[in-house]
Amino acid sequence: MKKKRLTKAEEEIMQIIWDKEPCVTGDVIRGLEQRLGKKPAHSTVSTMLRILVEKGFLQFKALSRHTRIYTTCLQREDYLKQKVQRLTEDYFDNSIGRLVSFLVKEKFPDNEKLARLAAMLEEE
Repeated sequence: MKKKRLTKAEEEIMQIIWDKEPCVTGDVIRGLEQRLGKKPAHSTVSTMLRILVEKGFLQFKALSRHTRIYTTCLQREDYLKQKVQRLTEDYFDNSIGRLVSFLVKEKFPDNEKLARLAAMLEEE
């Protein structure tokens, strides 16, 4: 899959689907309502799901004319790797060492999280 970017709203939807996969539009609406504190419009969520299918992040199986079951085409971990790679390329001159140094200096993650991040990046 070509590395495409998700908007913040698309990422919110993907997080819900990654957590509850497979799911229908109503599952996404309820998930967004829990995360955001308000219920989004069905038509808005349906449009976002259609865009995610067009971008290649989701696929669906039609159960009826109005019901689709959505599943992801990209695992959460694979997307996270892409995001970290883009972050490293865009802000740290493609140097993982600079990224890790920044994280240690700024004390973002604890040592265990930093070790997991380093191990994940080494797999690439």
